Amino acid sequence: MTTPVTRWPVAVLGATGAVGQAFIRLLEGHPWFDLVEVAASERSAGKSYASATRWLEGTMPPAVALFQVKACTPEQVKAPIVFSALDSSVAGEVEAAFAASGRLVLSNAKNYRMESDVPLVIPEVNGDHLALLTQQRANRGWPGGIVTNANCAVTVAAMALAPLHQAFRVTKVFMTTMQAVSGAGYPGVPSLDILGNVIPYIGDEEPKIETELVKLLGTYDGTTIVSAPIVTSAHANRVAVEHGHTVCLSVAFERAPTPEQALETLRAWKGFGAVQGLPSAPVPALIVRDEPDRPQARRDVNAGGGMAVTIGRVRADNLFDLRLVAMAHNVVRGAAGGSILNAELLVATGQLDGLVAS
Repeated sequence: MTTPVTRWPVAVLGATGAVGQAFIRLLEGHPWFDLVEVAASERSAGKSYASATRWLEGTMPPAVALFQVKACTPEQVKAPIVFSALDSSVAGEVEAAFAASGRLVLSNAKNYRMESDVPLVIPEVNGDHLALLTQQRANRGWPGGIVTNANCAVTVAAMALAPLHQAFRVTKVFMTTMQAVSGAGYPGVPSLDILGNVIPYIGDEEPKIETELVKLLGTYDGTTIVSAPIVTSAHANRVAVEHGHTVCLSVAFERAPTPEQALETLRAWKGFGAVQGLPSAPVPALIVRDEPDRPQARRDVNAGGGMAVTIGRVRADNLFDLRLVAMAHNVVRGAAGGSILNAELLVATGQLDGLVAS
């Protein structure tokens, strides 16, 4: 593993929103990255970060409060590594401009996730897919590049399924998600719509889950990602929980494991080797609970600093072979923290060599 001698300067795009704020909290005191710039929409540009932002959790870092918010352009933002919390309505064009200018963009938006030459990465699951950056740069003529993290709900499902797929080969997945209101951003879902309620629809969520999962669990063949041959059906629901997406899964396999074999596999899994020892990597990445009523968002959402996935209720399934429940922090593991871990893996594997600020 390559440890940087000095901290990399980084910027956050979309810094005033909920995920942008999560980036700022997680980057405070980071041993490898130094937050030097924040950028947001035109209405915020030119203001101090404190005056442009309605801070949502904890205390705003005093140094960042004094930053001047910049416009989201490569001419204004100079850092070589850019964490993007931009909405998908604007992320596509902006992120491409940064990649074309030589920056490495770690994106939370959906725009490029399913592009054939863009890595869609959960480091423990498919860190080797970062090698696709070479193909992306050749295809697009970008000196920089774009790496995406997965949808926040599919991140939970993919981490729970990855060790089981490696050991027993998943063939079918039926899942129901119960997704926290923070996944809708801020101000998000109106209180009179969500309190005492379950909303059985999240726009575009089910197709994202179904397509991203098979790319994440696919294999890199040296030029592209070959999707895993898994049939997936997803139901997405918004529930009255602040943080923590819960996913209930029924799974079929080529070789059906017993619940005991599945539990042993989940507990032993460490994931992609290069992730071990990274600053944001949780140990263990998967926490298996034996209690019959866990995981629970209120009790387990901050496991591993919000980066671990908690799994429970592993048992035989009447429809397929196995069923289980998985839960993780959607803003940390499923968004900002996942992108930061992607960036750490790029540094550790030497894939940022030669990247310089403009």
